Amino acid sequence: MNRHGWEQRKTIRIGTWTLLAVLALAPRAGWADDNRELSLRLRSRVETEKGSGVYRVIEKPETWKTGETAIIVCDMWDLHHCKNAVLRGTEMAPRMDRVLKTARAQGAIIIHAPSSCMDAYKDHPARKHASDTARSKALPKEIALWCKSIPSEEKGTYPIDQSDGGEDDDLKEHEEWAAKLTAMGRNPRAPWKSQTNLLTIADSDYISDNGEEIWSILEERGIKNVVLLGVHLNMCVLGRPFGLRQMAKNGKHVVLMRDMTDTMYNPKRAPYVSHFAGTDLMIEHVEKFVAPSITSDQLLGDTPFRFKDDARPHVAFVIAEDEYKTEVTLPIFASTQLTKDYLLSYILGDEGNLNELPGMKILDTAEVAVVSVRRRILPKEQLDAMRRFVAAGKSVVGLRTASHAFAPRAKGALPSGHDAWEQFDAEVLGGNYHGHYGDGPAVMVTLAKDPETTSLLKGVQTSELVGHGSLYKVSPLATSATPLLLGSIPEHDAEPIAWTNVPASKNRVFYTSLGQIEDFKIPAFNRLLRNAIDWAARRESVGERAATNDLPIQKTR
Repeated sequence: MNRHGWEQRKTIRIGTWTLLAVLALAPRAGWADDNRELSLRLRSRVETEKGSGVYRVIEKPETWKTGETAIIVCDMWDLHHCKNAVLRGTEMAPRMDRVLKTARAQGAIIIHAPSSCMDAYKDHPARKHASDTARSKALPKEIALWCKSIPSEEKGTYPIDQSDGGEDDDLKEHEEWAAKLTAMGRNPRAPWKSQTNLLTIADSDYISDNGEEIWSILEERGIKNVVLLGVHLNMCVLGRPFGLRQMAKNGKHVVLMRDMTDTMYNPKRAPYVSHFAGTDLMIEHVEKFVAPSITSDQLLGDTPFRFKDDARPHVAFVIAEDEYKTEVTLPIFASTQLTKDYLLSYILGDEGNLNELPGMKILDTAEVAVVSVRRRILPKEQLDAMRRFVAAGKSVVGLRTASHAFAPRAKGALPSGHDAWEQFDAEVLGGNYHGHYGDGPAVMVTLAKDPETTSLLKGVQTSELVGHGSLYKVSPLATSATPLLLGSIPEHDAEPIAWTNVPASKNRVFYTSLGQIEDFKIPAFNRLLRNAIDWAARRESVGERAATNDLPIQKTR
């Protein structure tokens, strides 16, 4: 007998291998005494000031006891009326199964919730576990009902038009798919009969689609933390009786696993973006108004999942500085300017440890890194991720303090296991930062004498540009660098304040020493930064269509 009191032996076949597994089945009470822990980073978006309508991205590290944690799998059905939804679900399911197996092995409980499919599981032990659970004596009001909105969502605007049901199939393919479902004896509008068989349901799991039942399971097992994953975010994941809204409003510490979900969104409807950008807009809505999010790599230890047909370039923002508030300005800029055309990631500094940048491994999957870091001495494996990124010839956009991003404040021994990159400025950015002039008059901006003909300056009204931070001393630049803009203050020679560089690793590199919080209030600066990211991603024509000089970011304080 194991420590939970009993066990079940079961033969499992994996490919050509047959294993005799001992499945430890936990009791339905007393689970919370499992003291194993999950280390997570919860991402959310919070207003810069109450009522401002301007949001910044934050990450909060948390440690959860696995015995107090449940994962709810929402509506991962065997079939769907939208063929593309089936294809995406099939692509996502194998990784989701790895997530569930990992969480289960660490002591979390798994609740499978394929709505309207309970008949398929009437004799399954996991279904019996759920149906045998005594109803909680303190059921929240309306926990059995669909939840269409919670009060916090009233502060925002719903980001996508799903009034057509969200099907994004080609019309002819959709008709053929409906005919195929009919031939299978399925209702082409509601063809689901079970959860996909790509997900493992252990006998120790639970199966339920009933809000009262699932809430009772959570209460009986002492569950404080709930992870929602599955489909579809804008409908079932948010609205089901066991969904994000009900969990959030009734006091569970709930998060969305944002790379293990999908939406029902048709790009032919507003805001007329790709299906995957529509999903990202929904995730942003959830992070603002409903619940934080995490990614599957936090359990699996690799990189987040991405659909193979998501062709958007991946831009990673690396933000860790304590002077210019780019942890506020850059996510706002990205949200207003880039979401439609790019996959966006944020690598944010740890407020509790300045020399930590958790999540640097995401650079392995990014094409562009936007760097706004100031004097961070990182654990070697974190800085190595940046070194790999540069060595691979990927594009870098540096902002202001990126010129001394990984340089120590003073000479001396580094913390054990940590590393510096003092020559990042010279080797990658092509700069020569050696201090700055004192605070004083605004920095006047002019074109370099012979600026390179480039899309970087297209649409940029240079007469509007003014530098609000101190002028950096950077002359002379590397011979591989090409100045685009110069900055000047009275009684001193002009200094380059924006340039491109082609380092030995042949990256596309753009750098500007602009980037103080007031600079983001200037439309011309926002256009310059948008141009730089489009250029770095080799998508200049996208920026020409999308760039605007009327930006919500101007509200930033």
